[in-house]
Amino acid sequence: MPDGPANVDIDYIAPRHLAGGGDPAWITVPLHRACGWSYGHDPLMPRVLLSSPDQRALLRLEPDPDGRWWTLQHAPATDRPAWFACFDARTPVEMIAACTDALTDPTVGQADNWDPQEPLLTAGWSLAYSNRRLASPDGTVRVETDETTGAWWVDTALRDFRALLWQAHFSEHTPPHLITAFTAALTDPRPVPRTAGPSSLPTRNPDLITLSHREVPATQVAGAMEERIRSLAARRSGPPAASTHPPQRPQAERHRLR
Repeated sequence: MPDGPANVDIDYIAPRHLAGGGDPAWITVPLHRACGWSYGHDPLMPRVLLSSPDQRALLRLEPDPDGRWWTLQHAPATDRPAWFACFDARTPVEMIAACTDALTDPTVGQADNWDPQEPLLTAGWSLAYSNRRLASPDGTVRVETDETTGAWWVDTALRDFRALLWQAHFSEHTPPHLITAFTAALTDPRPVPRTAGPSSLPTRNPDLITLSHREVPATQVAGAMEERIRSLAARRSGPPAASTHPPQRPQAERHRLR
């Protein structure tokens, strides 16, 4: 008997900020296998903890219905105080992965003049509130910065922003190139794949999202992850870390985050 289905049903959704969370393995597995992050496992707790090789950064994935599911923390460095970034469950994994990819990229010049607003302005977002808030053309996303502290918030909602679909928060001292990576991923027009079906989407309003359904070979889906791992590992001098047990998202949140 075959090990699994030959094809997988995939929905390709745009804009990506209304696509739902996606598969957390898109973040956790490459961090471990390509970037050398170590992980702890507690069978009694539905969470994943990943720490950087220098033990300065910690990524926590912990299901919390009243709080943030993703938290990225970084200890103080010689040139920067401690900082953190956190993301709600429905924050698309592609955007969180853009941050972790930038954090682990040894070729990125952190001292460069990074401007998180630039990708938004290039994509036609509008400015308001003394140039401290930008709104997406469809009116479903607001990005705001605190000019005093330098903290950033990204809010996504369908109507009046009283009930958010998801929020991302970058504390003061977060390296600007990480926030810029997030805003660039936020404005990327390419659709993202999801496997849970349209019922898991925050909206099916054709005025807000474009959805196309395809059957994709299962080998192609697995190949996308392996290609991502190879691409990230190529930035390092050594090969990706071998592991027969890469970190997976907790069983309790498999359906919730798709």
